[in-house]
Order: sequence, then C-alpha cells, then structure tokens
Amino acid sequence: MTRPALPAWLSLVIRHPLVWPAVTLIALFVVDVAHRGSFLSITMLGGHLFGAPIDILMRAAPLVVVSLGMTLVIATRGIDISVGAVVAIAGAAAATVLSADPSRVGMAFGAALAVGLLAGIWNGLLVAFVGMQPIIATLILMVAGRGVAQLLTGGQIIPIGAPGYLFAGGGYFALIPCAVWIALAVTVLTALIVNRTALGLFIRSIGVNPVAARLAGLSSQAVVFGAYAFCGVTAAIAGILISSNVRSADGNNAGLLLELDAILAVTLGGTSLLGGRFSLAGTVLGALIIQTLTYTTYSIGVPPEATLVVKAVVVLLVCLVQSPAARTFAFQQLKRIALARRARA
Repeated sequence: MTRPALPAWLSLVIRHPLVWPAVTLIALFVVDVAHRGSFLSITMLGGHLFGAPIDILMRAAPLVVVSLGMTLVIATRGIDISVGAVVAIAGAAAATVLSADPSRVGMAFGAALAVGLLAGIWNGLLVAFVGMQPIIATLILMVAGRGVAQLLTGGQIIPIGAPGYLFAGGGYFALIPCAVWIALAVTVLTALIVNRTALGLFIRSIGVNPVAARLAGLSSQAVVFGAYAFCGVTAAIAGILISSNVRSADGNNAGLLLELDAILAVTLGGTSLLGGRFSLAGTVLGALIIQTLTYTTYSIGVPPEATLVVKAVVVLLVCLVQSPAARTFAFQQLKRIALARRARA
C-alpha cells in the first residue's frame, strides 16, 4: 500500500517553518477560549486597550527583544546564557542613576544600554578573538553578572519612581503598551539589518561552514563579535522594559532563567542550534508561544509547583511535532496499526 500523495500546495504549507509554531499558538488560544469565552475580548479601560491578548503581548515584549539577539548568536553556532544577568545589570545601572537624580531619565537609558553593549563586547571578545567556547565564555558573565548587579544595588531592591522611565515598560502610546511598540521597533530594525544588508548572508554563511566562510574572505570574527554585541544591547533593552514595568531593580531575580526562555523561543521558531538557518518571525512566534503557555497554565488552574513541568512537556511535544524524523516515525507507526487492523478484519 503506497502512501497517498499530498497536493503540492498542502505539502509546501506543511513544510513551511512557520506553520507549526503558528498552529501551536492557535491551539493555545483555542484552549484559552474554551476555558474562558471572553479570552479574546479587548475593551477600552483607562484610555487604552485592555484584555488578555494585550497583556500577553506586553509581557512577551522583553522576551521577544532578548530572543532576537539570541537568534543571531545561535545562527553563528554560538549561544549566550548570560542575557538574564545582563538584564539585571542594565536595570540596576538605570536604577542607580535614577536614585541619585530622578530627572536623569536619558542618562538612565544610556547607562543601561552602555552596560549591555559592554557585556556583549566582552562576550564577543572571548568568543570571536580569544576563541573560547560560547557556553563557557557566556557562563563567566552569567555567574559574575549577578554579582555585579547586586553590587550596583547593594543587595537591595531599588524602587524606581521616575515617570519618564516608567513609561517605557508600563506606559501606553496610541492605546497600545509602549513595551509592544519597542519590541516591534527592535524586530523591524533587526529584520532590516539581516534582510536588507549582506549581514544576514554573512551570518548564515558562518553558521553553515565557518571555515569555508573564512577561506572565502569573510571576516567571521567581526561578524560573530557583532552578533554578541547586538545580543548584549537587546538584553539591556529587555532590562529597561522589565525594571520599568515592575518599577524596581532587583539584581538577584531580574531576568532569572530568561536565557532559557530565549533559547526555547528561538528553537521553537525553527532556528537551528547548529547554526546557519534562522527565522526572526519564528522567534517572535516562539516568544509568544512561551508567554501564552505561561498565561494558559495559570488561567486553567495548574498549581504553581507544576507549572514548569507542564511547560516543559508542551515544549517537548511542540519540538517533536516540528521534527521531520519524529513526524515520519509517527506516520509509520500509524500506518502499521492501520494495516494490522485491516489484516485482522
């Protein structure tokens, strides 16, 4: 018995890298709507849009920003597990400036972005020029970064009350949270950089075969260095959004485990951990999946102690569905079951 051929258009749709992340996100929405019929309803409250979808977008914004930088790093066959610590350092740097003078909002933004850039430069130097393994190089900053953040905050949670700073993560512009606009701006900027310049081709070339890229005359060290520097800046932007939203800087807990969510978002979006193949749109979908999954587990009443387990199981299932080998194996098993039933009949 031969396998029935699928229509050409359907085969192309199934093989598209964004299909399964989109299907997963829609499935989570269906679960939420089934549990609460008003899940998709959006109303006006306090002069801005209010509802579960808006809340998910706002809370996913920092993860989207961090994941975009992580995407470029992973595309070069690297990884950055220090982004959570950089988030904490950026928020602590901004809070330190504002605690001295609440009117220095611009300086606070500049300080946060500067420490993020310095962190990215440090990682880039270790990986691209010193030649350290990416996971080891970024592990150094992951460990030391928390200490740096706690030194800046004195081991305390520093409250932030500057209205201009709080507007970035907690304010609204044109009815939409500012955090969503910032995440959208970073997404568009990143897409323009990798799609409208040769940098995207360079990143893919290095990820596919770094030796061949170097022999072709491509400065792979500069590209890898730039990817880590950019990742540091995106982590700093996320640090601004998070500290602004919670109105404080916490050197110990800010951005905790955010690097794991960022890696999950990138992989759920179809980016290969082996480098070369990446999708910014898939990364955004991956970040939305993770945030929607978090919202779903809490809304349907999953106990807090079991939330991480449920989250891990769902992510595992999504990754299996996205795997061509797993889909082929599942189809073969279903085919064997069907043939066995026919033989018994």
